[in-house]
Amino acid sequence: MKNQPVAYLFALLCLLSFFSSCDLSKKERAKCDSAYKHWVWINPQEKDTEEELAVKYKKYHDAGIAGIFFEADSEKHYRAAKKQGLEAHRWMWIMNRSDALKSHPEWAAVNRKGESCADHPPYVDYYRWMCPSRPEVADFLVADVKNALAKDYVDGIHMDYVRFSDVVLAVNLWQVYGIVQTEELPEYDYCYCNLCKAKFKEEYHKDLDSIQYPQESLSWRTFRYDAVTGIVNKIGDVAKAYNKPLTAAVFPTPDVAKRLVRQDWTNWPLDAVYPMIYHGFYKEDVPWIGDATKQGIRGIDGRFPLYAGLFLPDFKNNSELEEGIKYALENGACGVSIFGELSDDVLAILAKYRTKPE
Repeated sequence: MKNQPVAYLFALLCLLSFFSSCDLSKKERAKCDSAYKHWVWINPQEKDTEEELAVKYKKYHDAGIAGIFFEADSEKHYRAAKKQGLEAHRWMWIMNRSDALKSHPEWAAVNRKGESCADHPPYVDYYRWMCPSRPEVADFLVADVKNALAKDYVDGIHMDYVRFSDVVLAVNLWQVYGIVQTEELPEYDYCYCNLCKAKFKEEYHKDLDSIQYPQESLSWRTFRYDAVTGIVNKIGDVAKAYNKPLTAAVFPTPDVAKRLVRQDWTNWPLDAVYPMIYHGFYKEDVPWIGDATKQGIRGIDGRFPLYAGLFLPDFKNNSELEEGIKYALENGACGVSIFGELSDDVLAILAKYRTKPE
């Protein structure tokens, strides 16, 4: 009998926890529309005719696809999509910009070894990262976004590569590059330029060069999260001025994003987020899509909707793809975003998941 008050208190706490989790899920669901919306990432091909695009984009719309993220500016494609009831967003690379570094190599991010991305790109030649601490970089990106949003056929900005270079690659890519990254290696750890060091010292009153293991410094990590977030905030101000949405393709979970690429996307001023939950990259099975979705939903705490990014080549067959879509939707996603060739079979699967269950 002595244990009754303890048991009662435990039961009460469990009930409170249950009801608070129910309230949270209601708040999360409130950010989704009454029907699921799906999206697709596309690199527009200029050889496509208007007639072909009309047929293609009507199929997309009929399958429940709400909009397209176009990796290039093609007025023909954007207007063709909009004619079929689709949104047309400009998919833009943000921090990884070889075009900018050709003219301004001094904007490049610098690794812990002191090597610049301008002439020592990590992993692949197109990895030419800018330093987010530089005001000139922010000005360049703001002007670039303004130029895109000023066009009447562009419905919004979809950011990609809005991060640092991968300090650690997704585990399935280690074999591709012949690298074992069980620790943060200096040649992949950014940015250690003089401006970043000076700004870090000004803010945290610490000399980065005096820290024995800077890669383990929590304040140095936070400084870099905030540097990228500062860029996003400036782009967000532009999007608000044009009254157009700002979205982002991000790493799969808040934890993975911070750990691998210094990306703190749960604290960004977004209208929606699209985590790239590419399970094969991390040597995970299809159910992990649900786990990753759930982690993202918890992180954003109902502030904006989440759409699960799926990489079609990761799925062995259409049955697996359908399972992946179910895992995402059942764990709070407002829809999915597809990277890969949208066959009629894939569109038929998407069409099955347009209406939410009662």
